Amino acid sequence: MQTIETHSAPNRAQVLASFRAKAPAFVDVGHSRLAYRKFGHGPDVVFVHGWPLHSATFRDLVPLLADRYTCHLLDLPGTGQSVWDRQTPIDLVAHAATIRRATERLGLGKHALVAHDSGGLIARTVAADDPRVVGLVLGNTEIPGHTPWLVTLFVLATRLPGGKDLLRNLLRSRTLRRSPLGFGGCFSDLARIEGEFHELFVAPILESDAASAGQMRLLQTISHDAVARLAEVHARITAPVRLVWGADDPFFPLALARPMLAQFGGAADLVVVPDSKLFVHEERPTDFARECRTLLDDVLR
Repeated sequence: MQTIETHSAPNRAQVLASFRAKAPAFVDVGHSRLAYRKFGHGPDVVFVHGWPLHSATFRDLVPLLADRYTCHLLDLPGTGQSVWDRQTPIDLVAHAATIRRATERLGLGKHALVAHDSGGLIARTVAADDPRVVGLVLGNTEIPGHTPWLVTLFVLATRLPGGKDLLRNLLRSRTLRRSPLGFGGCFSDLARIEGEFHELFVAPILESDAASAGQMRLLQTISHDAVARLAEVHARITAPVRLVWGADDPFFPLALARPMLAQFGGAADLVVVPDSKLFVHEERPTDFARECRTLLDDVLR
């Protein structure tokens, strides 16, 4: 397997350049080939992105962590530069199996997971069944018994004639992108929705039918069942868990997140980051990385 990697801690420009490159390495998991990047040195940390993003969402975290950890970044099937087809399973449970298969193919032993949003559901599903996972850091993510109204609306739209095209076209409007129907609930600072974020995550959906189809495939499969089962999943996770929560998230409210702590089978705590929403790791990467480091140091060193 070809790899793209740096052994020293890269700076932000180097990490960003790697995501703008056209030839990533790949991990073959059978049904798809996952775009793969590896940075830094030390104990292994696997990053799991959410929807509708890909692993470039961790571009600000990697330079803050790669001096002490080997950071493994994967684009899930249907996202980023991964190679997939119509037969590729694309749903949250299938993605958990995909992550486990990828870490096996990479030969990882003991490792930690850093995840956010729907990637947090995937990471928890992985950790519940994989003793190699010794710790998790989860940004704002799914809460048992709670489905955001906007997610329900989007899922319904994908199942209607023309609905997927409607959602895609919504992103063409700067006003709608910055509204609660777009990414307004993801960032406290709406200026972050444009520029680099738009280049990496929005423009590909607008410009590429394949990129749009991949993201819509996951959205179509989101069900209440996977979220409802999370409390059972939590009980099977004995590795330490840290929740790092954007205080003003309208999708996964802080007040509903706190009760999750008692559900985990091992130690769990919650850190609140002010002036941030759903994409807390994008908006406040220094704060997020600090909370990662303290937990990762405990479980990996």
